[in-house]
Amino acid sequence: MASAQITLTVRHSPSALDTRRGVVRLHPEVLDALGLRPWEAVRLTGARVSVALAATGEHSASPGIVLADDITMSNVGVTEGGEIVVAPAEVAAGRTVTVSGSRLASASLSPETVRLALLGKVVTVGDAVSLLPQDLAPPPGADVAAARGKLASAIGMTWTSELLTITAAEPSGPVAVGPSTVVGWRDGARTGEPPRRHTRTSTDERNTVPATDRPERNKPEVPVIPVTDLIGAQDAARRLTEWFELAFRRPELLEKLGAGPRLGALVTGPEGVGKAMLVRATTRAVDAQLVELAAPTIAALEANATASRLADTVAQAITSAADRPTVLLVTDVDTLLPASNPPPVATVVLDAFREALHTNGLAVVATSAHPESVDSRLRGVDVLDREVSLPLPEGKARTELLRVLLRDVPVESDVDFGAIAERAPGFVAADLIALRREAAVRAALRQRDSEQPQIGSQDLLGALETVRPTSMSTSDTLQTGGLSLDDVGDMAEVKQSLTEAALWPLRYPDSFARLGVEPPRGVLLYGPPGCGKTFLVRALAGTGRLNVFSVKGAELMDKWVGESERAVRELFRRAAEAAPAMVFLDEVDALAPQRGQSGDSGVSDRVVAALLTELDGVQPRRDVVILGATNRPDLVDPALRRPGRLERLVYVPPPDAEARAEILRASAKNTPLEASVDIDDLASTLDGYSAADCAALIREAALTAMRESLEATEVTAAHLAAARKAVRPSLDAAQLAALSAYAESRR
Repeated sequence: MASAQITLTVRHSPSALDTRRGVVRLHPEVLDALGLRPWEAVRLTGARVSVALAATGEHSASPGIVLADDITMSNVGVTEGGEIVVAPAEVAAGRTVTVSGSRLASASLSPETVRLALLGKVVTVGDAVSLLPQDLAPPPGADVAAARGKLASAIGMTWTSELLTITAAEPSGPVAVGPSTVVGWRDGARTGEPPRRHTRTSTDERNTVPATDRPERNKPEVPVIPVTDLIGAQDAARRLTEWFELAFRRPELLEKLGAGPRLGALVTGPEGVGKAMLVRATTRAVDAQLVELAAPTIAALEANATASRLADTVAQAITSAADRPTVLLVTDVDTLLPASNPPPVATVVLDAFREALHTNGLAVVATSAHPESVDSRLRGVDVLDREVSLPLPEGKARTELLRVLLRDVPVESDVDFGAIAERAPGFVAADLIALRREAAVRAALRQRDSEQPQIGSQDLLGALETVRPTSMSTSDTLQTGGLSLDDVGDMAEVKQSLTEAALWPLRYPDSFARLGVEPPRGVLLYGPPGCGKTFLVRALAGTGRLNVFSVKGAELMDKWVGESERAVRELFRRAAEAAPAMVFLDEVDALAPQRGQSGDSGVSDRVVAALLTELDGVQPRRDVVILGATNRPDLVDPALRRPGRLERLVYVPPPDAEARAEILRASAKNTPLEASVDIDDLASTLDGYSAADCAALIREAALTAMRESLEATEVTAAHLAAARKAVRPSLDAAQLAALSAYAESRR
């Protein structure tokens, strides 16, 4: 095996075939330099070490670039634009591989099904790996279609986004999953073994009753924290504690007042915010016992098995309540009682809840991160008729959460928790725990030989580059790349308009309240294609430190009735959970065209109606900014452009000579230009060139120099002149005139 190694710059792979499959694309010359053949393994070293399969990239691509998917970048601990060291990897055939995953995946997928999905992949301990089968270069005999079918039948479409973590592997180091590899869940069944059943006993026998049989694995006990450590959830904890106290300690008082001691409650809030932890903490605070049931573990079973497991759990809770006040906690209840297509067993589940609620000394509490997806019968007056919601932690709450999470960890004295929290918008408790874990890994790598290692600001800030809020997936988020509005040359008027409309409402809410006005709800950016609308949005998000949900207009369209409207609602819900956030609707003319003029069976009209409903704020949108972008504002439905919706229209004009010069300089900052090249003179001759055209001109000139000689060290004026013949201006004069006229009419 060759011992060479090369440092390359990471770029996100644009190929959908590479997404989430642990594949990197290398230039053919890089593969030759490393002594590798396509589909051999490489070791990737960034903030941490990982492995991937190396495929051949495009010959026209830069040799200094490695294309990687989001999971691979996360495994290595780098972001787009960062550098990693690529070297050949010594990979052994895996004897055993142990994985962990979500409750739904571990309960639904057999170890054999997981092995089929991982077949042919190379992994190391600590890596995240998707369930998408390795169908780019499957090993001989691999049946990719069968693997996909088993995954889809087991957990539905969730398998395409499910991630597992490699927790152990034998032998040590990078291993390849093959036909003889024994794959197993952590503390659970392995391939070739029958499912095992366990009885869990709590580490706190006073407060937790032993749980019922677990399918396939023994789940580690979750520690219960004091109520005082529930940062940001004190109001919810107080309400829940009061309800428990009345139902368990003063039932006669409720009887006299005609209320009855029955207590059924639904706890809602974003994923990872601490709903189950809230119930555990308040249960301990009132000295009650806890019987806990994870709904996804029984929802994945057959109907009869689901009913049997639920009946056993309820019977156990009733028996426990005879001796001591008891809380039956059902987590993620929306998987057991979904609003759409409720399972046949739904009636049995509701009857079991009613039976439990009619037992003295027994309260039923369920949690859900998607309350709108819960069967409405569950929230009826005879079942869970009370509700408490956990909010997203604000800046002060995030600061205190960080202090609590890091109080038992050696931290450098100069760490500013407030500054870290400010740069973590939308983070919930689970995200901050992941941030602590990633910072600890970085600190360990940085201080391998230190006797007193500490977590520093650089570790926490570096972890922020890889840890994303739970509410945000990597597939629809816009990476800012460290940009800010200061990096945008010229466009002073455009930047000021965007700052006023998008950032002022988040930074100065008191000023708007003092003057008694509502801040603008949204902004519509319009202008010729290639003139920097998306670049401006990235810079705006970087300046305001916002989470950005980027959605192409056509991505929300679905042929199934109701699915497009549901996608719109889900988008705005997730944005509210990740606030402060920005929803960027690119190509908004495709998402919201003028109603009554499309031939798509009314899909576009229904999407426009759903979008208008969200923009009108029937459900208040707090700290969420809406931005739309289009080069055809005349095609956008007029109702979307009226005051109260996308009311601020900001024109992004084509660059003038001065702006083109700045764009050329920025594009050529890493390209050595001959001293005789006059950027200002060149820019003055590029009428009709957009920002994208100017960047393409520099790129084509560099390629022209490489065509002459692969040893070329600089780009000359002759190369730029030749590039102009290949890169023609993309701005259409008629379109420019129409957009300019539209902008004038809006003044």
